[in-house]
Amino acid sequence: MSEAWLIVGLGNPGPRYESTRHNVGQMVVDELAARRGEGFRAHKANARVVETWLRPGAAKLILAKPNSFMNVSGGPVAGLAQFYGVDPERVVVVHDELDIPFDTIKLKTGGGHGGHNGVRDVAKALGTPDFPRVRVGIGRPIGRQDAADWVLDPFGATERKNLPILVGDAADAVEQLVEEGLLAAQQKHHAPRLS
Repeated sequence: MSEAWLIVGLGNPGPRYESTRHNVGQMVVDELAARRGEGFRAHKANARVVETWLRPGAAKLILAKPNSFMNVSGGPVAGLAQFYGVDPERVVVVHDELDIPFDTIKLKTGGGHGGHNGVRDVAKALGTPDFPRVRVGIGRPIGRQDAADWVLDPFGATERKNLPILVGDAADAVEQLVEEGLLAAQQKHHAPRLS
C-alpha cells in the first residue's frame, strides 16, 4: 500500500455552508493547502483534492474535501483511499466536535463516532473505525438551541476572532501527527493552553 497520507476535511458543499461550524474540518484542509501554495482540483471520487508533500523529501499528502454532504462523506473518502492505495490507519479525518469546547483540539484513533454522522459514514465505508481523527472543538449551544441547527450556523463574532488561530493549530496538529505520530501530537495539542 501507499506511504502517502490522505487528509480529509469533513463539511458540506457550497457557499451556504462554507463558514459554518460543521465545515471547520474543511477550513483546516484549506489551511494545509494554502501553506503549500496549492489549489484544489476535481477528482472522480466526488471530491476536490491537492496532491502535495508535508515538506520536500517528506511524506506525500493527499488533501481532500468531499463534494458530498457531511452525512454521506464515506463514499468519497473510501473512493479516494482506494484510488491512492491508502490504508485506513493513514486516513486522517478532520472534523468538528460538539463535545469539545471551542478553541480546543483533540486527536485519537478509532473509537466511536460520538453521534457525528460524517464520522459514522466514513467508518462504515472504510469498513473500520480505526483511522486517526483530528477533532476540532466547536462546543455545544448555550440554552435550548438544537445541536443540528448550531453546527449549521456560522461562527459567532467572538469565535471568528480566534478561528484563524484554532484552524492553524489544527493544521499544525495534522502535520505533527503525520511526521511524529499520534502520541507526540496528543502530548502537544492536548496540553492546556497558556494565555
